Amino acid sequence: MPRFLTAEWVAGFNSALEGVVLPAPGPDAGLAASDGRFVVAEEVRGTPDGDVRLVLRTADGALSLEVGPLTADTGAAADVTIALDYRDAAALSAGTLSPAEALTGGRIRVRGDLSVLTAGQELLSAAREHTRALDAGTTY
Repeated sequence: MPRFLTAEWVAGFNSALEGVVLPAPGPDAGLAASDGRFVVAEEVRGTPDGDVRLVLRTADGALSLEVGPLTADTGAAADVTIALDYRDAAALSAGTLSPAEALTGGRIRVRGDLSVLTAGQELLSAAREHTRALDAGTTY
């Protein structure tokens, strides 16, 4: 069973979505995401492996995710960057914390084009049916 936010978990996420074409972002996606191409970075502090940076890239109806250590160039090439701690990232992934609750409760910080978050959330929701097996096998 892959542990959340490890390279093995990211490989499982990408494998689950291989060949899946997701819908283009809706009309509220904003300029940065209107063509279906955007990058969301997530800086997660306090994981069992230290601080990490996830990068979600979307292009032509496909999502891909990569993970690596959090470095000084954390804002490079991201349309929006989300910063949060591991506990909240795990709760968001498990569905026990909603993005709205996390944002309004000050549990996450956001830099960049906020409209990209809407587009990213729409695509992740559409991808959910393909990643359910990964969700069931993930440890935190």
